[in-house]
Amino acid sequence: MLNFVYWPISWVLRFWHEVVGVVVPKTSGLSWVLAIVLLTCTVRIFLVRPMVNQMRSMRKMQEVQPKMQAIREKYKNDQAKMAEEMRKVQKEMGVNPLASCIVPIVQMPIFLGLFHVLRSFNRTAGPNQPGLSIEENRNIANYAFPVEDVRSFLDATVFGVPLSAYMSMPEQAFAAFTGVDLTRTHIIAVCLPMVLISAAFVHFNARISINRQKERRASGKVAAPVGEQAQMMEAQMGMMNGMLLWIMPIMIVATGFMWHVGLLVYMLSNNIWTFFQTRIVYDKMDKEEAIEEAQKREAKRASAPQVAARKVDKRSKKQRKQGK
Repeated sequence: MLNFVYWPISWVLRFWHEVVGVVVPKTSGLSWVLAIVLLTCTVRIFLVRPMVNQMRSMRKMQEVQPKMQAIREKYKNDQAKMAEEMRKVQKEMGVNPLASCIVPIVQMPIFLGLFHVLRSFNRTAGPNQPGLSIEENRNIANYAFPVEDVRSFLDATVFGVPLSAYMSMPEQAFAAFTGVDLTRTHIIAVCLPMVLISAAFVHFNARISINRQKERRASGKVAAPVGEQAQMMEAQMGMMNGMLLWIMPIMIVATGFMWHVGLLVYMLSNNIWTFFQTRIVYDKMDKEEAIEEAQKREAKRASAPQVAARKVDKRSKKQRKQGK
């Protein structure tokens, strides 16, 4: 059903594996880890502009909240008119409420596609797997990857654990990894720290955004909520922030038993990219905002009426009487 996602992802991953293979042995675990990291970077580079637009839109949404609150109070008994006036304000300010949805919508199929492609290297046992024999599995291509790459991936390890291994993997699937003395304890020892670090970065990334909101409100750049509806929306925002801070990391930890090593490399790379990109973009936005405020102050001073200087009459009293 998602072949339109699986095939492009497999081709991009194969491309980077071939590129990395020029420098690092293609059969090594490092070559596959670097290929996954570069795949992540490829995806995130294409999402830089939407991500920046999302962050700018969020800032503008905060700035127009006083106008939105006024509209809610004025048209609280006319929902249609309220929606119309809000759309007008959003259009005037260049705010797109859907901008925050673009990045997650794009990333979700990529995440699911990579999850499927990487797990499909081992099709001997496990959920939704065809149950191939070890010999069959090692001699059947996996999407864009030829047989030799399938064998390479199955034999590649990170700290001695195969890239397609995961904590809840059925023991029957262990046999697909030839030449590796694999135990569940060994898999957990490698996967669990990666899951915990990924969850921690999700928390830190949410914390950066929430702290910024608080700082902007404390500095007066964002108005405090006024009115019953605004306070209800503020409470809902608080609940969403709580989900980002705690629920999402907990979900990652709770589902970590099903994420294999290769996918955890992607999750870590993605979250680390988000951490640094968020800090860089926020710093840039703060500098732009400081420049805008300086320009506004300068324009205000330039447009202020100038006090006329009083002319001093240097003529003598006699000359003034004579009109000279």
